[in-house]
Amino acid sequence: MNDSERKDTALDKLHEECGVFGIYDFDGNDVASTIYYGLFALQHRGQESCGIAVSKTSGPKGKVSSYKGMGLVNEVFDEKSLEAMEGDIGVGHVRYSTAGASTRENAQPLVLSYVKGTLALAHNGNLINACELRKELEYTGAIFQTTIDSEVIAYHIARERLVSKTAEEAVRRAAAKLKGAFSLVIMSPRKLIGARDPFGFKPLCIGKRDNAYMIASETCALETVGAEYVRDVLPGEVVTITQEGIASDTSLCLPREQEARCIFEYIYFARPDSHIDGVSVYASRIKAGRFLAMDSPVEADLVVGVPESGNAAALGYSMESGIPYGTAFVKNGYVGRTFIKPKQSSRESSVRVKLNVLEESVRGKRVIMIDDSIVRGTTSDRIVRMLRDAGATEVHVRISSPPFLWPCYFGTDIPEREQLIAYNRTLEDICKVIGADSLGYLDIERLHEMAQELPICKGCFTGNYPMEPPTEDIRGDFER
Repeated sequence: MNDSERKDTALDKLHEECGVFGIYDFDGNDVASTIYYGLFALQHRGQESCGIAVSKTSGPKGKVSSYKGMGLVNEVFDEKSLEAMEGDIGVGHVRYSTAGASTRENAQPLVLSYVKGTLALAHNGNLINACELRKELEYTGAIFQTTIDSEVIAYHIARERLVSKTAEEAVRRAAAKLKGAFSLVIMSPRKLIGARDPFGFKPLCIGKRDNAYMIASETCALETVGAEYVRDVLPGEVVTITQEGIASDTSLCLPREQEARCIFEYIYFARPDSHIDGVSVYASRIKAGRFLAMDSPVEADLVVGVPESGNAAALGYSMESGIPYGTAFVKNGYVGRTFIKPKQSSRESSVRVKLNVLEESVRGKRVIMIDDSIVRGTTSDRIVRMLRDAGATEVHVRISSPPFLWPCYFGTDIPEREQLIAYNRTLEDICKVIGADSLGYLDIERLHEMAQELPICKGCFTGNYPMEPPTEDIRGDFER
């Protein structure tokens, strides 16, 4: 499947890069099955590949058992493969590629064996200086097995470990070289280490169950495995979990006003039952819908959401406007974010494979359709057409984010400007392209209210990034 086909089958939606999960059970219990269920809860963050690596802290130092493959968590792992992985410490990963090919070689966790022992690493995010760091290593003899920036991080940690007293010091020293977004979970023979970039682009939190500590991308993963939320890893913090407890290094932290969380965690990426840095994802989406109703009102008979992330915003719009909330779409839950399309010329619409319209719900009605974003517009026009074909008399589209005008370099696959429907088009132009009766976006000034005044990144809307972007778009360069 080529890139354009994959984008088409993905319903012209944004994608996150990855989800990470790590655990250290101080009682010595095997952790592979817990990691499996943690990854299952994070499946929405990546559906191309997944993997688990575990080790016994009481066993031979540096012996790691790992298993990974292409596909969903329940496709890659079975009872036999999990039972074979014995260890009381481990890390897991689910992946969607925004840089680097979608191949088994690029699946994580990455496991390195080097002079100081072993290292298993799972990474969420995207570096903007990965090419530079990679060349630095290649010119000193490093041989790379993958095309992902995560391997660059792993090698730099291994190199720093040679001149550091501890693994966590090596992680901190390597992290200081990295530019971009990263949330890391790292397993060394006797330690579980978590690190979050100083801007806090990607989420990372800590949980506890009985005598085991966990580090995960989202709180929903902690709840799934019966763990209690402890706290979020701070932007710029390196946390180390050992038998002695949790140690923290905040030397890389920035002043709070310089932090820049990805706002799309709240709009779309995260599961609605998660909390990120103390803010409810569900409540944020309800707020976005309320703001749309306040700022872009329209007379209608029904408010509907495009599943799944549009649903909460649609409910918020309904609550604020008093217009009834309803269900217009049935989603096929067995289709991932990508699926096989036998021929490019296949007449079966990739949208209809994922979504179908309930005619009884929309026939003869003026419908407000809430979605989280419009990227290229190729999906929105099909969904609007589906509603009209089902008998909707009017279709008013409301989007719970501002229009995309700039690409993202930090782990969200927003493409170059020329591919964005909002680039060089007016609101009226976009409305005409997607075939709606009216169109409204979330006001950019509402984003801070939506995230309860947390510092956020708005680069894809404004072009003002929290750090200097690369002078050229290097995303996917390793693959090319």
